[in-house]
Amino acid sequence: MKISGFSFVRNAVKLAYPIAEAIESALPLVDEFVIAVGESDDGTVDRIRAIGDPKVRIIETEWNPDHFVHGHINAVQTNIAMDACSGDWGVYLQADEVFHEDDLPKIRRAMEENLDRPEVEGLLFDYLHFWGDFDHFHWTRNWYRHEVRAVRLDGRVRSWKSAQGFRKDERKLHVRPCGARVFHYGWVRPPETMKKKTIALDRLHHPEDWVQKRHSDGERPFDYGPLDHLKVFENTHPAVMKDWIASKDWRAEDYRREGTSHEHNQFGVRLLSWIENHVLHHRIGEYRNYVLIK
Repeated sequence: MKISGFSFVRNAVKLAYPIAEAIESALPLVDEFVIAVGESDDGTVDRIRAIGDPKVRIIETEWNPDHFVHGHINAVQTNIAMDACSGDWGVYLQADEVFHEDDLPKIRRAMEENLDRPEVEGLLFDYLHFWGDFDHFHWTRNWYRHEVRAVRLDGRVRSWKSAQGFRKDERKLHVRPCGARVFHYGWVRPPETMKKKTIALDRLHHPEDWVQKRHSDGERPFDYGPLDHLKVFENTHPAVMKDWIASKDWRAEDYRREGTSHEHNQFGVRLLSWIENHVLHHRIGEYRNYVLIK
């Protein structure tokens, strides 16, 4: 059984994506890791090359502005990397997603167990969405709990829309859970950099006039709002994140502005989430980007 890893990125250094750590977290599991790197002016390619592992293969790409609609460029770049893989299975990490070393045996075991089960087209992972710092993570219903991050590389699986999930012949993949976690650090950055990253993401999904209107205060640091209603993370982070976490030099609380609120802080969202988690034990109308099979 051969396992490939794949991802994409652009301007990872200036936007504070832990892309090297993401790749390094998968290297003990994979036989190769293919990364599509869009044109960058901040040393992103050099940062990835510095990993110094022959398993890592860089494909330098150009991002077509015509694909900057609803984030479609993300799927285009994901497919470029995935199509260059040669494994039976492919594990996918976006540039701010990291595996924990304790979970790698679970992923390999699930791949081995399902290698000869063609009806299993992908594997489902559990998500930890960190917010503001490395100590707080989301628990409310407006954050997805699971996503497909391993797929069977049969040439028919395609990245979907803005590259959150996958499709095969235009339908959802049939998947099984593998019990492994994805540590998502997409909302953990110095507030000044978080603002730049938010603007960069919005430019991939919306017209420039929409971006300018939404970010008329483009120089103002991102406000994470109160962290009181988030859960406190008391376990270990992936070992590859040790230096990244040690370099943290901001407190999200110091950038708060009066009246700032995000959806997860709204009382109605928190109340319904608590009922779903503790009484109903399922989420009402939860969007599933996959078909779960036994």
